[in-house]
Amino acid sequence: MGRLFWKFFFAFWLALLVAGAGVGAAVWLHQQTLNERGEELASGPRTAFLVNATAATLRHGGIAALRSLLEEWRDRGGAHVYVVDDADRELLGRAVPAEALAQARRLAREDVEQRIARLESVDQRQYLFFVPAQSDIARHGPPPSPLLPISIGILASLGFSALLAWYLAKPIRHLRGAFDAVAAGKLDTRIGPRMGRRRDEIADLGRDFDRMAHQLQILLGSQRRLLHDVSHELRSPLARLQAAIGLARQQPEKLEASLDRIERESGRLDELVGELLTLSRLEAGMSGAADEQVDLVELVASIADDARFEAEAHGRRVLFSGAGEAIARVRAELLHRAFENVIRNAVKYTREDTAVEVRVERRAAPDRLLVTVADRGPGVPESDLEAVFEPFFRSGSGAKTAGFGLGLAIARRAIEAHGGSIRALNRPGGGLQVEIVLPVGECA
Repeated sequence: MGRLFWKFFFAFWLALLVAGAGVGAAVWLHQQTLNERGEELASGPRTAFLVNATAATLRHGGIAALRSLLEEWRDRGGAHVYVVDDADRELLGRAVPAEALAQARRLAREDVEQRIARLESVDQRQYLFFVPAQSDIARHGPPPSPLLPISIGILASLGFSALLAWYLAKPIRHLRGAFDAVAAGKLDTRIGPRMGRRRDEIADLGRDFDRMAHQLQILLGSQRRLLHDVSHELRSPLARLQAAIGLARQQPEKLEASLDRIERESGRLDELVGELLTLSRLEAGMSGAADEQVDLVELVASIADDARFEAEAHGRRVLFSGAGEAIARVRAELLHRAFENVIRNAVKYTREDTAVEVRVERRAAPDRLLVTVADRGPGVPESDLEAVFEPFFRSGSGAKTAGFGLGLAIARRAIEAHGGSIRALNRPGGGLQVEIVLPVGECA
């Protein structure tokens, strides 16, 4: 048993003992109050009947008959009616508590329907009839010992406290074991099934742990894939660099061509490192503050116009549609790169003799700008529409293109850094459509 179990156990047990002691003290104080009020005589209809019966015996049978009746009751352990004469002597010589005698004299003079004490005169002598409260003890014997119920109560409280402490401590032990497993690298550890049907805060904590472990598993898996992809992307240009250097050493007459190859490959490496740094800054939230008022419609139009020259050189077109203006305070360079990556990606994949359509629409309530970039390329499998925005994504369509697969990943982080959203859809008839929604005004 852990320390938490014993803390729960002793806390609950102490609470039960204090509650039991409080109830017992209240009962004891109530009984003491009744005793202090002088309740020295037995009461109730039965007492009144016994008093009247013995008084009638005295009236009709005399002292001898009354003494015989009282002795018979005493010998049988029956009713204990006391009869005291005017000289304060009890008829059978029994000791009479002074408090009971005083109270009996007072009650005998009261005119009530149920008399529990009464005076009778016979042969010019007065006799007082009453039943002392202590006679119940004499009749029924001493009260049972409180040790048995107290022992039962203590044992029951021990059992209840142990059960409740176990119920609360068990899931916490499971949580501790799960944390230890995750710390040891077992990221597939889940605790939800071990919580059973619990619906309390501890079960909620277990489900939160499962979500955390799931996210950690995804993040670390992404990190491993990213490291693998970066290594793969670096390996190819580095291998080509080494080949160019070896060729330059073996064939000095081809030094110029080798240097050109080295320059191209080093440029690719520099571009890859630059994109990785940009992606890293965006994921770390280090994109800077929105510092420039920009017309987003004009920004997209200028990027589409630049992409048109590149597209026409490969037998493709870029069509732009949109009017008006949409002023927003943004990080202009970051948004420029995001729109450029999306549009150039569409130009890269669209088939020859087709056009990339770039549309800009202003939406109201709330004030948003919708930018749509649609191509007529091979599209993306439906299962990969979300994955296209992951770093180093390669489509299963079989298309062989240059690039590192970081453009759309950077675009998504840049758009989200401005409080917007981006998604990809397959177009009817073939092709991919990317929709970007940005707030107009003060972008985040």
